[in-house]
Amino acid sequence: MATFLAGGTGTPKLLEGAAPVFAPEDTVVVGNTGDDVELGGHLVCPDIDTVLFAGGGVLDRERWWGITDDTTETHRELSRLAEAAGLEGGPRYLPDEAQTAGRDIARWRRFSGVAEFMEIGDRDRAVHVTRTSLLDEGHTLTEVTRTLADAFDLAVDLVPMSEDPVASIVHTPDGELHFQEFWVAERGEPTVEDVEFRGAVEATPADAALEALADDVIVGPSNPVTSIGPMLAVPGIEDALRDTRVVAVSPFVEDEAFSGPAPDLMRGIGYEPSTAGVAEAYPFADAFVLDDEDGTDLDRPTVRTDTRIDDEADAERVARACEAALEAV
Repeated sequence: MATFLAGGTGTPKLLEGAAPVFAPEDTVVVGNTGDDVELGGHLVCPDIDTVLFAGGGVLDRERWWGITDDTTETHRELSRLAEAAGLEGGPRYLPDEAQTAGRDIARWRRFSGVAEFMEIGDRDRAVHVTRTSLLDEGHTLTEVTRTLADAFDLAVDLVPMSEDPVASIVHTPDGELHFQEFWVAERGEPTVEDVEFRGAVEATPADAALEALADDVIVGPSNPVTSIGPMLAVPGIEDALRDTRVVAVSPFVEDEAFSGPAPDLMRGIGYEPSTAGVAEAYPFADAFVLDDEDGTDLDRPTVRTDTRIDDEADAERVARACEAALEAV
């Protein structure tokens, strides 16, 4: 049995070639929900959906977001209506009082759907409508995620990190930005002064997630701050990781990140943006997988390979390195 912590694109890419090494029927993927948003009344779970769409064979692999060849008629019409009506484009946060009203799971991350700032495809939107409707019927996010996974014929068990709201908020000199506004609308350009995981202290791990953390855990090459950080901020998750075997794949080669905003985010919360900083952020990790070109000297077992993942063969190679790292613990 093996459990993967998934956020962003790093771990989903690793999962693409993990099946020959870690049997899908014995694999659980715990998805980050810290960057979820409620957009136009619909709950969007980007990190959950990346795993969902990739495993279902429909992911747009050029963007690593949404469904391939999806149409965007509804999104374009929302933009047209806003322009025709003279309405300002997004991101448009709902009022402060609305941020803690309605569905608890959407707290602190509610945006208007007027001129939506995230491009949502039509088939993609159907997933969010179904998810939100099932939640409104009384199902838990874990139940809903597993139902959607069945619909996409996912081979692994996909579960959320928590049933409770945790919102990744980036603090900048000009104020607070939800991570999706920071990354999607602002393209990661604002200076990061801190990152807050709002609601994490009051949250609890989902039962299925906590159960899965009793098995061997692999932290893929995801962003340590906004992909893995929200999970670690939920009380009980890091304790569980300390009690099991954990291997982490660095998303850096020394101080060079493969992609994304990880360097700025790590620097903003006081970690060196490097493999050494990742090791400091993951004190619970028993071993690491590093790139062949990464000469970082760590105080824990290390397995090296080419960690760039561009296709399934690359992913399988890194997965085998993870297996070797587990054996070295």
